[in-house]
Amino acid sequence: MTTSSDPASKRRRPLRARGKFQRRLAGTLALGLALVTAGAMYAVFAPQPQEAQAEADPALLQEGEQIYNNTCITCHGANLEGVEDRGPSLIGIGEASVYFQTSTGRMPMVRQEAQAPEKPPQLDPDEVEAVSAYVHEHGGGPEMPEESGTDLQGDDPARGGELFRTNCTSCHHFTGRGGGMSSGKYGPQLDGLDEETIYSAMASGPQNMPKFSDRQLTPEEKKDIVAYVQSVTDGNNSPGGNPLGGYGPMPEGLIAWIVGIGGLVAITMWIGARR
Repeated sequence: MTTSSDPASKRRRPLRARGKFQRRLAGTLALGLALVTAGAMYAVFAPQPQEAQAEADPALLQEGEQIYNNTCITCHGANLEGVEDRGPSLIGIGEASVYFQTSTGRMPMVRQEAQAPEKPPQLDPDEVEAVSAYVHEHGGGPEMPEESGTDLQGDDPARGGELFRTNCTSCHHFTGRGGGMSSGKYGPQLDGLDEETIYSAMASGPQNMPKFSDRQLTPEEKKDIVAYVQSVTDGNNSPGGNPLGGYGPMPEGLIAWIVGIGGLVAITMWIGARR
């Protein structure tokens, strides 16, 4: 019978303790290696921060502050924090949102309702630029592109059409006719919009529209969508004749049914009358 005073038992105890220590050390080293690997992968694959925006003209910011105090402060607060039951915070919306809302006349709003309708703008282009710069300087957010006009139209409107049908048709229809939504909301028509308005809407996500960041739609893809929209709105893409409002197969099928079936009924009645 072996007792606790057995020399062999005493030798096994240090061996077990040493094995336990080695296992703990191996686990700690494995955890440290995993953390170092994860950190290295994040440093390699994480998106790089955007370059700092160039400092805005102080005179432009001062003008924008004056315009903001005259037209926006009642609903959005002195520090862009928003006012309860009047208007949301403007922190983080960026100059793209301010440009879209003010250049289309949606802001200032006449009254609180489900959706701000487009109306004649209350600010001229210089005032829009100034108040956009002021809000962006103090709140940050999506920026407007450096290009303007036709330079915002991409080189591949066909790809733009595919992206538009995937991301936009549920609200705007596939030719930009717009359509009704629930609770008094709607997708507006896209006729007559300039390139800056279309691009800024995608970048800022106004009202019920989702915001498409550069990770969801790259600037090049946004420009292709702009090119597609400009090619199919304002009656620019009707190779088959009368577009019937541009709403696609529904009115076309209705007209075919009315004309076709109506014509058959009329012919049948004419044949019966002759007999």
